[in-house]
Amino acid sequence: MSKKTYLSRRQFLKASMAGTAGAVLLPTILPSSVFGADAPSKKIHIAHIGCGRIANEMDIPGIIKHDAARYVAVCDLDSKRVTKAKERIEKHYAAKQGSDKAMTIKTFGDYREMLKEPDIDAVAISTPDHWHAEPLLAAGLAGKDVYVQKPFAMTIAEGRQVSNLLRTKKIAFQIGSQQRSDSPWPQFRRACELVRNGRIGKVHTVQIGLPSDPAGGKTNEQSVPPNLNYDMWLGSTPDAPYYEDRVHPQEGFGRPGWLRIEAYSLGMITGWGSHHVDIGHWGMNTEMTGPIEAVGHAEFPKAGLWNVHGPHHIELKYANGATMIFDEKFPNGVKFEGDGGWIFVTRSSGVTASDPMSGSSKFFTASDPKILKSEIGPNEIHLHSSKDHHLDWLQSIQTRQPSSTNPEQAHRSTSACDIAWIAMKMQGKALHWDPDKEEFSGNDEANKMRSRPQRDGYGTNCVLKKA
Repeated sequence: MSKKTYLSRRQFLKASMAGTAGAVLLPTILPSSVFGADAPSKKIHIAHIGCGRIANEMDIPGIIKHDAARYVAVCDLDSKRVTKAKERIEKHYAAKQGSDKAMTIKTFGDYREMLKEPDIDAVAISTPDHWHAEPLLAAGLAGKDVYVQKPFAMTIAEGRQVSNLLRTKKIAFQIGSQQRSDSPWPQFRRACELVRNGRIGKVHTVQIGLPSDPAGGKTNEQSVPPNLNYDMWLGSTPDAPYYEDRVHPQEGFGRPGWLRIEAYSLGMITGWGSHHVDIGHWGMNTEMTGPIEAVGHAEFPKAGLWNVHGPHHIELKYANGATMIFDEKFPNGVKFEGDGGWIFVTRSSGVTASDPMSGSSKFFTASDPKILKSEIGPNEIHLHSSKDHHLDWLQSIQTRQPSSTNPEQAHRSTSACDIAWIAMKMQGKALHWDPDKEEFSGNDEANKMRSRPQRDGYGTNCVLKKA
């Protein structure tokens, strides 16, 4: 079986320019593939970091189906998972193009080595939450365009570092906030356009309902599997003993334990909260700012490995007079309430099969059905229309025009969730937040929670220091 090697867009343009300068008088015969759909200059060479559940179920299938993309590398700290990703992608291309045109996907166990590859144009990141910000920064510094799963970062400080760098470097960016795209959920953009155009009057309340994860987790003594680089998996977080329920299943792609441990994820407040707060901000036109006050409380497990929040109630007040309220008693979704009515919107299906409470039969309702049928006029507000979330990113790479979410919008949605988490930790103490300075007024304890210590050799501070 022969293997095909593909030039990256950067390499093709560089070679073309060199040929023009050095051989302008020589006639050249080029294959039709140079100018057609398979032209090297038209393929975006993609590398994927993190080959687990969300990559397997969402991001790799979402990217590979588009002809604009060409996978060239995959990376994971679990060699079993990176091998499966390699085999899956190679099988896809072999079936699509014929065995004589199959290509070899490079594999890596360290994203830092992968980023040295010159033929990589863009990087998709589907890692655990505590491993989002560091490779985002590193890829941006390397000049790679980036897609990242939500949440944008683990802390407010990390989010600010990443947003600043990606915007300065003019990186083509997209985050996994699929609720902004019309496929499979056009109802979210439609709801936000109706709210932005005043169909329910002035918004005074946004209710956000989140699902929940259980406490528990097994802590029986285990050896680190030989296929897992566990020390690097911990990354910037403190040393901790290996348990399978701390990391991910060694067989299959079930819901991993790290989603339920605060060292690696803040729980549903950022898990689904990042999605729903993003929609709340989109509808209220507060995408580039944040709340000004916060108060909340929650129940946290008193024992066990899994320690993210359970039942909760949080209120975030915004400068526009609206209050965003989180409560597990609310239906999973977003409800905009105004002085002229209300609109409720949620998913009609889940992103992944293992997401709890992922869908609803009443996914788009209003106080008056006529509100939902209202036409948006040509001179009214029309929000970014994206038919496909991953394609929207690929088109942004090609055109250098913004995708549905820019880095600052992603940071503000995630940081609002972080503020809500801090409010839960403060258990009822009122917090005053300055969205411009990104600090709490007169509360040192809350301000300390905006960042975390980073273990030597890892983390955003390490990346920036080396840069």
